[in-house]
Amino acid sequence: MTGFDRSDAVDRLEDLVDTVAEERMPVPVREVWAFGDVALGLDPVDRLDVYLTKDVLMRDDSRAASDAGDDDREPAARFRESHGIEGVGKSVRADWAADHPEYLRANANGHAAPEKCLAAHLLGENEPIHLEVCNAPFEDNVTQRLRGAKLREDYTQLLDPRGVCLWADGTRSGEAFRKLRESELALPTLSAALEMLGMDEEEATEAARELHAWRERQDGVTVRGDVV
Repeated sequence: MTGFDRSDAVDRLEDLVDTVAEERMPVPVREVWAFGDVALGLDPVDRLDVYLTKDVLMRDDSRAASDAGDDDREPAARFRESHGIEGVGKSVRADWAADHPEYLRANANGHAAPEKCLAAHLLGENEPIHLEVCNAPFEDNVTQRLRGAKLREDYTQLLDPRGVCLWADGTRSGEAFRKLRESELALPTLSAALEMLGMDEEEATEAARELHAWRERQDGVTVRGDVV
């Protein structure tokens, strides 16, 4: 896919929120945000940017029943043998993994990766969608990532601050969806938004240029997860 017509982009966001609200996720999800091009009212939308705020799975809240059948081993042991993936029941819910083994994904170290599992569950393989997943709320992570990007002088790590909350703690924002559909959100350019966060004009312009260039190099589904 090369992009979305604006109405299709908002439809896709509604479908995504429906899935988060109605289906069991690999980890608890608290917020869904849209940011970047779709929040600016562009039509078409080249890439859809979505941010999920999740909980770190400190204690697995899986249902007692699962599809393990007569296998009484711990979920971690079962999935280590069947999929070669560690951490089921620790980083992702064991009952979710039992119900959706086709969506189970690991990081480079072989441990179940919540952000990759969420992307596999929520997104089609070739959709032009970028998914950001973090335990911190969107607005908090914007400032956290800004500090990190400046320290490392790597502006591709920035999180575009121009976002709108679509769903939080079980409540959908009908007004947010209406404004997206009607392009009513009055948001500044990326460089201006970064200046509002404390960057000087020259640095903000360069940061915006680098982030836009990074975005243009992406294709299909991309996902990035971090823990604050």
